[in-house]
Amino acid sequence: MHNLLLEISTGTIDWARAQFALTAIYHWLFVPLTLGLAIVMGIMETRYYRTQNPFWKDAAKFWQKLFGINFAMGVATGIILEFEFGTNWSNYSWFVGDIFGAPLAVEGIIAFFMESTFVAVMFFGWNKVSKGFHLASTWLTGLGATISAWWILVANAWMQAPVGCEFNPDTMRNEMVSFFDVALSPFAVGKFCHTVTSAWIIGGVFTVAVSAWYMLKKREQKLAFESMKVGAAVGLVASLLAALTGHISGEQVAKSQPMKLAAMEALYNGGTDQSLTAVAWVNPFQQPDYKNEQEPSLRIAMPYALSLMATRDIHGYVPGVNDLLNGYTTPDGKVEPSAQEKIERGKKAIAALSAYREAKKSGQEEAAATNLQVLKENMPYFGYGYIKSVDQIVPYIPICFWAFRIMVGMGVIFIAFFALILLLMYRGKDLTRYKWLLTTAIVLVPLAYIASESGWLVAEFGRQPWTIQDMLPTWAAVSDVSAGSVALTFFIFLALFTTMLAVEINILLKQIKKGPEYTTAS
Repeated sequence: MHNLLLEISTGTIDWARAQFALTAIYHWLFVPLTLGLAIVMGIMETRYYRTQNPFWKDAAKFWQKLFGINFAMGVATGIILEFEFGTNWSNYSWFVGDIFGAPLAVEGIIAFFMESTFVAVMFFGWNKVSKGFHLASTWLTGLGATISAWWILVANAWMQAPVGCEFNPDTMRNEMVSFFDVALSPFAVGKFCHTVTSAWIIGGVFTVAVSAWYMLKKREQKLAFESMKVGAAVGLVASLLAALTGHISGEQVAKSQPMKLAAMEALYNGGTDQSLTAVAWVNPFQQPDYKNEQEPSLRIAMPYALSLMATRDIHGYVPGVNDLLNGYTTPDGKVEPSAQEKIERGKKAIAALSAYREAKKSGQEEAAATNLQVLKENMPYFGYGYIKSVDQIVPYIPICFWAFRIMVGMGVIFIAFFALILLLMYRGKDLTRYKWLLTTAIVLVPLAYIASESGWLVAEFGRQPWTIQDMLPTWAAVSDVSAGSVALTFFIFLALFTTMLAVEINILLKQIKKGPEYTTAS
């Protein structure tokens, strides 16, 4: 980073955050459907390979077309998202580019080329390569997309819980010391599993919705029936896995980002034997007065569940917002300093860094060594040195609280919905008689996306004010550019991405209305 003390306007910071959020939200509209449909089309073609029934070949081709339309849009928005690190977040890129750039480079070199190679065989290799090689290409296309997601999520997980790096005071950069610690951190593994399984849910919901539309229109009945079975099975398995991986992810958040967990739960004052809030009244438009409130009003909670999730002990200690601000001591004697103490130690680290560089420059080796030792002792709190008020480290609680409940609530609905469909089909019921259920299937498509985006809101809003947890706040990471230029590109991207989304939806709907192309009698 060229100058960590650089003063940048609030407008630039806000517009840079808004632009990145806009790009990420639009990008995530395309990615989960890509990952989800990869499973569906892979299953379809596997059925064709095993049965040699031409129907399954036509079904696979149909779902592959929908996959391809969505895949192209996801690539375009993803490229823009990565460019923004250089344009709007250059201080961040300078400070941790050696670490953050590594997984992105691997993603580009391996995963992207893997997708590009096999997607061509998948679309244009029918009747040109063997059935086995074509089937492998279809699965490898989905695997390539999933590997691509892995490396992106590794980069994001590192921002949430940085590992495998050391700060070099001579270069003013964080440098990677263990690629494997970064790539295989528990936080990265948990985040990947939860994110990908949630994407499979969207693939299942979309497949069931398209099948439901055909049933309502009394078209493509065999395709609709068989696709609904596949979509519901994928969706149910994915929903159960998402619940499991979500629990694991919550446990990791409790260890690495306790303030995020406190915001998700609107937990102002923690302690032992903590309950998990099912629902409570948290004003969605106003940060609560957490310093004076004991807990949100109208709270309904599950006894001991939060302690169990966070610590694997029903009597475990879970800190609240005020505990994290004021400091606390756990029952087993672990002492956590107050936010103000962390700020003071962060300032000491920044001052020691400056003094070290001056001493090195003037050849005062003893002074340099002394200041280097002070820097190392206080480096875990380096980012706190840029915090001006302890209130800045409390994220916006209403968004974290409600987005988390939307995500979890919709997850429960999906489990019940997919299970009901499979139960009815297992019992041989004619689903065309259940118009309310088929209509619900279509309505659940936008709700599935809302649930998925809500998960990202929890992850990213809960991390604020940190670009990198405890290491770099947003205002020290942004580029020194004018707010006007970032605002202009924000509205350009808004128009561009909205147009792309409208075009994709239009093409998808036209393809769905057109239906599959039956190349042979089936």
